[in-house]
Amino acid sequence: MTPHPYTRYVAIGDSQTEGIGDGDEARGYRGWADRLAELLTEGQPDLTYANLAVRGKVTAQIKAEQLAPALALKPDLVTVVAGMNDLLRPGFDAEHVMTDIEEMFARLTESGAQVATVTYPDLGKLSPLARRALPRIVDLNTRLRAAAERHGVAVLDVFPHPVTTDPRLWSQDRIHAGPLGHARIASGMAHTLGLPGHENWSAPLPPLAPAPTLRTLSADAVWAMGFLGPWLWRRLRGRSSGDGRTAKRPELTPWTDQARNPRP
Repeated sequence: MTPHPYTRYVAIGDSQTEGIGDGDEARGYRGWADRLAELLTEGQPDLTYANLAVRGKVTAQIKAEQLAPALALKPDLVTVVAGMNDLLRPGFDAEHVMTDIEEMFARLTESGAQVATVTYPDLGKLSPLARRALPRIVDLNTRLRAAAERHGVAVLDVFPHPVTTDPRLWSQDRIHAGPLGHARIASGMAHTLGLPGHENWSAPLPPLAPAPTLRTLSADAVWAMGFLGPWLWRRLRGRSSGDGRTAKRPELTPWTDQARNPRP
């Protein structure tokens, strides 16, 4: 594989970057950032990688808890993916969220690191929970692109690509990517960073036969009981799925086969 300049990669963010949807609590989670680290290692065997992301974190928490540790690791590549947990909350404030994201962009790029981020797809095509969020998603994506341009941040823009809302790329909770989705994000990020061989990251999957209405309704009911209910209950109690959790890879370490399935 063609060499690249990155030797110290740090990922910060929430559950998507932690890898939820690509693994389980028993075996650990892999996720797109782990997969990207593996791709980067093919062109730079000496790459070291840390993943500071923790599920359930809103943008302000990511900035407060992960930015300083990330800077202390002196990375030359950082991925910043934040905002989803803010988007789904009633009091979402795009300006406040983007102020925190842009501060992270600024401080990380000023340190000399290449920073990369990703936009959000239309999640309303996947989850009833997110159907009213489209205006928020469009607005946040617009702000992300503008902030990224101001600071020289690379952007994987997934919103225009229909494949990113193909249900086969998503896990059963319809909020987190599944293994195939995480693999596509990793490939898309590799393409965004200039790694060759990933031009087809957004290629569509073979067409699916239309699902019977009854099956669709049944799937929606199972989703509501298994995922929407617990999510709403946590919100009502002021709890987060990340309470009490710490980063799965807090230090820069070489990427190895054994690291592909870290313990939760």
